[in-house]
Amino acid sequence: MEQDEPVCADLLAADGRIAVIAENIAPPDDAEIIDADGLYIYPGFIDAHSHIGILEEKVSRGGDDCNEGTNPLTPCMRAVDAINPMDSAFHNAVAAGVTGAMVGPGSSNPIGGQFAFIKTDGRRVDDMVVLAPAAVKIAFGENPKTNYGVNGNMPSTRMGIASLIREELFLARQYFDGEGSDGFCESFARECYRELFEGKIPLKAHAHRTDDIFTAIRIADEFGVGLTIDHCTEGHLIAEEIAASGYPAIVGPSLASRSKIEVSNMDFKTAGVLSAAGVTVAITTDHPVSRIQYLPLCAALAAKEGLGSRQALRAITIDAARICRVSDRLGSLAVGKDADFAILDGSPLEIASRVRYTVINGNIVWNMGENR
Repeated sequence: MEQDEPVCADLLAADGRIAVIAENIAPPDDAEIIDADGLYIYPGFIDAHSHIGILEEKVSRGGDDCNEGTNPLTPCMRAVDAINPMDSAFHNAVAAGVTGAMVGPGSSNPIGGQFAFIKTDGRRVDDMVVLAPAAVKIAFGENPKTNYGVNGNMPSTRMGIASLIREELFLARQYFDGEGSDGFCESFARECYRELFEGKIPLKAHAHRTDDIFTAIRIADEFGVGLTIDHCTEGHLIAEEIAASGYPAIVGPSLASRSKIEVSNMDFKTAGVLSAAGVTVAITTDHPVSRIQYLPLCAALAAKEGLGSRQALRAITIDAARICRVSDRLGSLAVGKDADFAILDGSPLEIASRVRYTVINGNIVWNMGENR
């Protein structure tokens, strides 16, 4: 059961999971004890849309594996094959209490590949994965048009983008409809859509403008698949319609500049307007567009502009986990869930609050007293 109001209790982790939450727990003799008296324990923060480890900090072309700009349709690409856990941004993430991130390719391609949900501590990405594949990336608007339209290749229009996505999903549906029939032949290019058509993972749609948001909804409805509306920059202009669709929104990066035409209406109020209309909302930094350690700050600014403190915290914890389909393990402090949490000396929505400890899988991965 979720508990939004604070309680005074001890927390015991064992074997990487939360074993007990109660008052005055008698710790095992071999337990590592954190004295959190006067501090606050929060679920580890979750960035629901990120390129951490794929578009690396401090590294130019050699560390940029974000977009395969040679082909507009690359559904078989897997984020796990490009995430570099040695990216220095992972250190920043754990120091800020960000313990989980949805990571995948960028938005140059109408279909860009497969996202993975990972934890932010580790040396081998295979050991960091919570869910992979976790979503199939699709993208609308300026980015695909700019990457392909200028060189004479399709797509050069929004119609072209939608057409390519539709045709690809149409062929994938035909493939699965024909499974088991005489002459059926397995296809690597189609198998990557299996979890999508089985309803296990959603399309993850890069969409800023209202028309692109509606196109993403239209296509998801046509094919009966799940969808998350990522960025959703003009979502506040069509909040009721998005709510009626039933699809969640991952809002941001609102801390970034209005660097292109389709984000000219970007505002921190978007998350609050959507939430008030009944849309489940998460907050994203879109790292490295905004740096991942500023995820709590982005949530605080959204709270200030109408989302409210309670929903802002949910947008980087349990609601983010639900949108990413990992809430069975992450997003709240509950017995049986992964022991991923942050210990702060104040609210994460207060800029002066400090993360004293970050714990992932029951292990202390950040200790402010030792790591500063």
